Amino acid sequence: MQVMKWSLIALAVTAGTSQMAAASQQSDSKGFVEDSSLTLLNKNYAFYRDFRNNGANSRLGSATDQNYRNEWAHGISTMFESGFTQGTVGFGVDAHAMLGLKLNSGNGTNGTGLLPTGSDGRSQDEYSYAGGAVKAQVSNTVLKYGNLFPTAPVFATGTARLFPSSAEGFQLLSSEIEGLNIDAGHFTAIRDGSASTNSDGEITTTYTGIASDSADYVGGSYAVTDNLSFSLYGAELEDIWRQYYSNVNYNIPFSDTQALNLDFNIYRTLDEGQALAGELESTAFSLAAAYSIGAHKFTLAHQRVNSDEPFDYISMDGQNAGDSIYLANSVQYSDFNGPNEKSFQARYDLNMAEYGVPGLSFMARYITGDDVDGTKADPNGAFAGAIGADGKEWERDIEAKYVVQEGAAKDLSFRLRHASWRANTDMGFFTSGSSTAIDEVRLITEYPLNIL
Repeated sequence: MQVMKWSLIALAVTAGTSQMAAASQQSDSKGFVEDSSLTLLNKNYAFYRDFRNNGANSRLGSATDQNYRNEWAHGISTMFESGFTQGTVGFGVDAHAMLGLKLNSGNGTNGTGLLPTGSDGRSQDEYSYAGGAVKAQVSNTVLKYGNLFPTAPVFATGTARLFPSSAEGFQLLSSEIEGLNIDAGHFTAIRDGSASTNSDGEITTTYTGIASDSADYVGGSYAVTDNLSFSLYGAELEDIWRQYYSNVNYNIPFSDTQALNLDFNIYRTLDEGQALAGELESTAFSLAAAYSIGAHKFTLAHQRVNSDEPFDYISMDGQNAGDSIYLANSVQYSDFNGPNEKSFQARYDLNMAEYGVPGLSFMARYITGDDVDGTKADPNGAFAGAIGADGKEWERDIEAKYVVQEGAAKDLSFRLRHASWRANTDMGFFTSGSSTAIDEVRLITEYPLNIL
């Protein structure tokens, strides 16, 4: 963490020699009420997952013999963000409230993460919760405390279910130098977004579920030009690991309708303190190249994990794979993060606006991973004996989305997602020796309204 802090200081000094500080957000503040916003989101979510060879994946639920999971729920979210009071130091508050309603769920087919499960093993008919945060602003720097929604690549809240997860703690956001954004946080608890109302949940790792008392991170991003940016972060999950992250994103425009985008992400994870998850020394990286021409975008990506243990990350949601992981091949179902795994992705995107249907888009991708070998994992660690010597997996995702462009239903969106995942038994931990063939369908409708 100390190295990370000095790196960011050096970056800030360098940037300061060539960039003028941006105008002060606080001096432009119009007031607590005048800059306030209130949004209402209706989210309708149908989720179906089929365990094709009769078993449930343990990392996504506790059931062991379900043939399928099938639930339908509706969520209503309200988000209020105040402006800041005027003066050298401005003060404000943020608040949110969520209400989830069961539309369909059968005993024995629940566990999708859309609805909480009661003591009788059945999904509850409804659930709700509320939270908030206080904030203060000086110049272009904001300090927040309360229930927050961080998005750092080493500590990010999950958004893959009915409601987003939140984290309890402090967050500092600063953009005093033009092009440079600093983000730091200290968190001690989470509220699991997979159908939970408990705001005092433990911060855990995604794959082992081992809990830590606190998580800290510091980092930031710097835009060198409109087409070139860098990110650098460091995080510590107390008594489990220290994790470092870097990103380089480079866009090469060839014309108004053609461009090549290169995106490189890398994580380095080392055990820390009591090393509750065992000895860890992992490097995971991905490189994606996306070529856009008119309505079409073609993407190729390669991802690799150099470690005898899986690449693990901080979890905000026990049902959500894809929180604090910004690797290219972390997709709808799998993260392709097995020990020593090498994976490749081919993806195609189509924007139908070019063909006279604005708001309609399609996506298809295929990812294959192999060379998974967990036989050399730390014998005293969390992954000992959990993964075989020749694991293989693949995933195919297809998605269609339409967003209403105008009229009373403007911004109403419909999203249909289908995924198929297959693996062999050497994937072990990722299949719990059980289901190695999973299909799922998600239908998500969202209707956001700006009230203020």
